[in-house]
Amino acid sequence: MLTVAVTGATGAQGGATARALLAAGVRVRALTRAPDAPAARALRALGADVRRADFDDRASLDAALAGADSLFAVTTPFGTDVTVETRQGRDLVDAAAAASVGHIVFTSAAHADRATGIPHYDSKHLVEQHLRSSGVPWTVIGPAAFMDNFATGWTREGLREGTFAWPMPGDLPLTLIPAADIGAFAALTLRRRAEFTGRRIDLASDACTPARMAEIIAAAAGRPIAHQQVPLDQVRRRSEDLAAMFAYFASDGLDVDVTGLRRAHPEVRWHTFAEWATQQDWADHA
Repeated sequence: MLTVAVTGATGAQGGATARALLAAGVRVRALTRAPDAPAARALRALGADVRRADFDDRASLDAALAGADSLFAVTTPFGTDVTVETRQGRDLVDAAAAASVGHIVFTSAAHADRATGIPHYDSKHLVEQHLRSSGVPWTVIGPAAFMDNFATGWTREGLREGTFAWPMPGDLPLTLIPAADIGAFAALTLRRRAEFTGRRIDLASDACTPARMAEIIAAAAGRPIAHQQVPLDQVRRRSEDLAAMFAYFASDGLDVDVTGLRRAHPEVRWHTFAEWATQQDWADHA
């Protein structure tokens, strides 16, 4: 039976991937810095083998990856910075190669290979390049904008006041995906290694304008909500990185072949934004 090590197992993408693999009967080794956290305990209850692993502790990575057939790799600059993300991603790839892992699925970002100038996209692309040169069979998935983020941060704050605050014009479409669909697709690539090795695939399950998103959230929440465009300068005061991302969304956009993905991989059961929104609990946003 396939044994897959999953980094970020207590996070959104890693957690979704671990759950999808477990549901498919795959042995999951859930790697986390906090093996006693509630999310880790929940995975253990589902049958995962939870192991401590820290990107900054090579010995912990070596121990956690020993004997694993495949690896789901996720990195993040948030909480650190893009330089640390790149170093950690390269170190993780090196540890997997040293452990003779047979397949690495790395989750990057849609368009990260297109010289976007977005710092946390460029850092992921550097990890992609290192992965390609590692000698380990690889697959890269590039998720579009996360639907899950629309219920957090400044968006969540705005919903309490009846506004869907988003730093884009209301009529510009954006490709979107929930963590559940990322996990389902990642699990598919890990289970069908031969089909996906050597491929880079951008992912999205829907495309929607901010104005339409506001309408959908309003219907799901059962109260009036209207889109309000947040000025990029306001975003820039929080993060130059995120401001660069939203500027790219508004200028180049994140084109992803949603129709093609749905046609080629119906087993993923892709969610539209409306389907995702109806599954959320909006009560605490009142």
